[in-house]
Amino acid sequence: MAMPSIEAMQRWVLHIDMDAFFASCEQLTRPTLRGRPVLVGGVSGRGVVAGASYEARKFGARSAMPMHQAKAMVGFGAVVVSPRHKVYSAASQRVFQIVEKRAGIVERLSIDEGFMEPEALIGASPAEVKQWAEDLRAEIREITGLPSSVGAGSGKQIAKIGSGEAKPDGVFIVPVEQQHDLLDPLPVGALWGVGPVTGAKLAKMGVETIGDLAALSAKEVEISLGATIGLGLWNLARGHDDRPVIPRAEAKQISQEHTFEKDLISRTQVDAAIVRAAQGAHQRLLKDGRGARTVSVKLRMADFRVESRSFTLSYATDDYATLEATAFRLARYPGEVGPIRLVGVSFSGLEEARQDLLFPELDQQLIIPATPDSDYESGVQSSSATAQIVTEIQSNTSADNSAKMWHATQDVYHPDFGHGWVQGAGHGVVSVRFETRSTIKGKTRSFAIDDPLLTEADPLNSLDWAQWLQENGTAEEEN
Repeated sequence: MAMPSIEAMQRWVLHIDMDAFFASCEQLTRPTLRGRPVLVGGVSGRGVVAGASYEARKFGARSAMPMHQAKAMVGFGAVVVSPRHKVYSAASQRVFQIVEKRAGIVERLSIDEGFMEPEALIGASPAEVKQWAEDLRAEIREITGLPSSVGAGSGKQIAKIGSGEAKPDGVFIVPVEQQHDLLDPLPVGALWGVGPVTGAKLAKMGVETIGDLAALSAKEVEISLGATIGLGLWNLARGHDDRPVIPRAEAKQISQEHTFEKDLISRTQVDAAIVRAAQGAHQRLLKDGRGARTVSVKLRMADFRVESRSFTLSYATDDYATLEATAFRLARYPGEVGPIRLVGVSFSGLEEARQDLLFPELDQQLIIPATPDSDYESGVQSSSATAQIVTEIQSNTSADNSAKMWHATQDVYHPDFGHGWVQGAGHGVVSVRFETRSTIKGKTRSFAIDDPLLTEADPLNSLDWAQWLQENGTAEEEN
């Protein structure tokens, strides 16, 4: 019996997405947080959620949401953790080493997701693809302890939609003969490239689902959306996606902009547009895993004049409040430049290293509720108490430059107890929970805030990957 040609075999593209990656890394390295609703991000008044565990998502919390809103949704049980990008970057590096070893070329989309097209799956059956994906996920789980989801289909679009269907911690395979069952009912906005403007045009045409778009003729699409963009979207809607899986060049800039059907004529409208663009760009920045030094604001006026203004910080940051405030420093308004039809915000000067706040106690606090059967010590400070602590610290620092400052969730080390993290600080006392990835839930111990044996630690050591870190990176020695 003749074997089918390679051309006749289904192409298998897979998309892997690490589940709730930032929060999963926190739960991995801090066993106390496992099973709890974890919110990763800034906790200042304008703080934004960088990641939310599935326990938090059940309450409606999600990435890019204002932290105060997410905390209100989750309630008293919310655990707010400051981001540790050093940990996330190391975990990502190790995960994708495993993926590349099995799959070959990987097209990384961000710190926690990517495409692959393994040669081993050419001509494979759906069952074989599923088993391959399950084996990959099992290896990632065994080596790193982290959960992942994989989608597979005939192209990138189907694979990415499939990984969304697979979440959390699963595999979703879409054979080519079944892909329209998945695609057609989805809103047309689920297609790559369908933004607000294109979506509005399609809505006017009565196109609401991907199936509606696929049912149009090529001529209708070309007339309405253009030969390039329109036909590209139409082919994706019909399940035709031959884009290759190739390594991506590292982005030099991350941005988001919006064109408005009606010109913006008031300061309030422009402010809202800047916030919308800044939040969108910030969400992409967090996914990228780097910080930005330069913020730019782009305006296109009603007469099509374009103005772009930039400001470069002295450090790279992914703190939303800092980036948004910088964007507003660059803003101009209709009273100065006339009606505005486009507003964009971009971040550039991207770097792995990020700058921490000088006095993080001002806006960083941990909320862990005591439970009847827990051994938690009080580590929660009210805003006024936190401010009092910072005032004391600043006062002490003026008199004694050796005074220590501790903030909630900071990594620390003690020679008698090992690696831990700050649960709370105040009134001259700091409470520390000692635990890492390879320990059970740790006990909390309290120390004088200036205890000489308690020192700041490298967050990477919470992973307990000493040998791997030696071979692939660096971690400070704790002694």
